[in-house]
Amino acid sequence: MTIKKITIFGFAAMCLLIASATFAQDVSTDYDKAFDFKTLKTFFVKIGTSWGNPLSEERVLAAVETELTKKGWTKVGMDSADAIVMLHGATEQKKDINTFYSGYSGWGYGGWYGGMGMGSSHTTVSEYRVGTLVTDVFDAKSKKLVFRGIAQDEISSKAEKNEKKIKKATEKTFKKFPPTPKS
Repeated sequence: MTIKKITIFGFAAMCLLIASATFAQDVSTDYDKAFDFKTLKTFFVKIGTSWGNPLSEERVLAAVETELTKKGWTKVGMDSADAIVMLHGATEQKKDINTFYSGYSGWGYGGWYGGMGMGSSHTTVSEYRVGTLVTDVFDAKSKKLVFRGIAQDEISSKAEKNEKKIKKATEKTFKKFPPTPKS
């Protein structure tokens, strides 16, 4: 393999790694370690902070209701719920900057500053939107936050892709729900 082919292959592999790391769905959860989740059997879900897309909000509400129902919880009215689930959403515009260096040499003998490394660079800037969904579960009696899930992912321009991302994010958020406190 020539140095040029190795450089191109290395650059392509690096771009794939950066792209997958940059755009991978990130979900984290936290909970009150002392709270007994067995006391919660019913729930009510509502939007706490709108993200300005009623269609997406309805999809998220439905996905959360589905996941909690799978866990054996029952959806009821707000006044009779054991748990109140509040959903908060936000979007943010982000930029990804990638620079590709090509040419001979590098930081070795001669290097970029020694006059021997006659290379060039090409920089691309791409913009994308990231959505954040915060899922808070409150004990309705004490009004205390007992569980929080945070999911972030790139928002697609295609509604079908976003539906899949919503489903995946809620599944990940509630994967180990309700948590069992360590004694």
